[in-house]
Amino acid sequence: MSRLVKRAFKYRFYPTPEQAAELARTFGCVRLVYNMALQARIEAWTSRRERVGYNATSALLTAWKRTEQLAFLNEVSCVPLQQALRHLHAAFTNFWTGRARYPTFKNKKRSRRSAEYTRSAFRWRDGELTLAKMDRPLRIVWSRPLPEGAVPSTVTVSQDATGRWFVSLLCEDRVEQNPATAAIGIDAGLNSLFTLSTGEKIVNPRHEQVDRARLARAQRNLARRQKGSNNREKARLKVARVHARIADRRRDHLHQLTTRLVRENQTIVIEDLAVGNMVKNHTLARAISDAAWRKFRTMLEYKADWYDRNLIVVDRWFPSSKLCSTCGALAQLMPLDVRTWACCCGSVHDRDVNAARNILAAGLAVTACGDDVRPQRESSRTGQSSAKQEDPRATEGLPARKGGKGVNSLPPGSP
Repeated sequence: MSRLVKRAFKYRFYPTPEQAAELARTFGCVRLVYNMALQARIEAWTSRRERVGYNATSALLTAWKRTEQLAFLNEVSCVPLQQALRHLHAAFTNFWTGRARYPTFKNKKRSRRSAEYTRSAFRWRDGELTLAKMDRPLRIVWSRPLPEGAVPSTVTVSQDATGRWFVSLLCEDRVEQNPATAAIGIDAGLNSLFTLSTGEKIVNPRHEQVDRARLARAQRNLARRQKGSNNREKARLKVARVHARIADRRRDHLHQLTTRLVRENQTIVIEDLAVGNMVKNHTLARAISDAAWRKFRTMLEYKADWYDRNLIVVDRWFPSSKLCSTCGALAQLMPLDVRTWACCCGSVHDRDVNAARNILAAGLAVTACGDDVRPQRESSRTGQSSAKQEDPRATEGLPARKGGKGVNSLPPGSP
C-alpha cells in the first residue's frame, strides 16, 4: 500500500555567469517587491484602516512596472514577483491566526536569497530544467533520482551564504505505507540528544562544539579585516562555510534519526518544549540551539503525515522526570544534576529513561482512554492529566496581543 504525497527534492547546481547574473537580478527584484508591498499594506492600515490583500498588491505591482523608476522589474520573470506577493499574504495570514510573528522587511545581507517559479515559468523536458529568461538548462548535480515519471509543479532556486546554488523541485511521490504497531516515547536532552522509552539513548553529536575552535579562528580573522575590503569578504566566506558544515551535518543526522523512528513506530509521543524560552538561559543556549529540538519536531510532523503515523505532543508542564513510571508517585524536587533516583516503591530510575516512559504513557492516555486534550496548567503540573498542547487562542475569535491590547492596537497591516 502506498500514499501519494508532495515532496521537495533539493539539488545543487552550477549556473553559468549569465544564469547567475539573471538569478541575482531576480533575487533583488523579489526582495524589492516584497518590501514595497509590505510597506503599502502597513501604510494602508495605519492611515486608513484598510485591509490590503493579494489582489490589491498584484495591481500595485502592475502599476510599479509602468513607472520609469521601476521599469527594470520587467527584465525578470513576473512569476517570482507574484509568488513573493503570495508569500507576503501567507505571512499575514499566519500572523493573524497566531501561528507566526508580524512580517518583517527583507534584508539584502541577512535574508534568504530565493525565487519561486511555477509551471508557467520553467520548462521540464527530458530531465532538464530551463527557467524563464534563460536560453539553456541548469547544470544540476543529480545526487539522487526523482520519482519515476515525476514532473515538478514548483521550482525554488536559492543561494546560501557560502555562494552555493540550490534548486528544490516539488513533485508528487508515492510513499510506501509499511505497517507498524510499536509505540515509543521520546525525551529530549543534552547529555543524550534523545532518550527512547525502550531504554535506547541517542548520542548527542554536538556538531557545533566539534567545529567550535575552527569557527572561532574564522571569526577572529573576520573581525580583523577592514569593512568593505575584499579580504573581509574572503574571511566572511570562511565563516559561512564553517556554519554551513555544521548545519549540513546536523540536518543529515536529524533526517536519518526521524526517518528511522517514523518507519519503525506507529505512535510517537514527544514533549512540547518551549525552546524559545529555554535559549534565554545563556548558560545552556548554545547547547540547546545545537541540539535543534524544534527542527527535530518539524521533521517528525511532516514525516508522520507521510507515513500515516500518530504523533502526540504532551503538555510541556507534565512532570515526566519527577513522576515514577512504576507506581506513579511524584517526587518533590528533581535538580538537573540528579541523573538517577530511587522511588519510595523501591524502583531505581534513570532520569531520562523514566521521563521517556512517562511521556509515552501520557501520550497513550490521550488516544486510548480519551484523556483531556486541553487540561488546566495547574493540573498538568501535578501529573494528573496528559495533554496535547494547544494554543487557547485557536478556538477563540481574533486574538488579543501582548498586554491585553485589542484589534486596533495590533501592528499595522492585515491580510
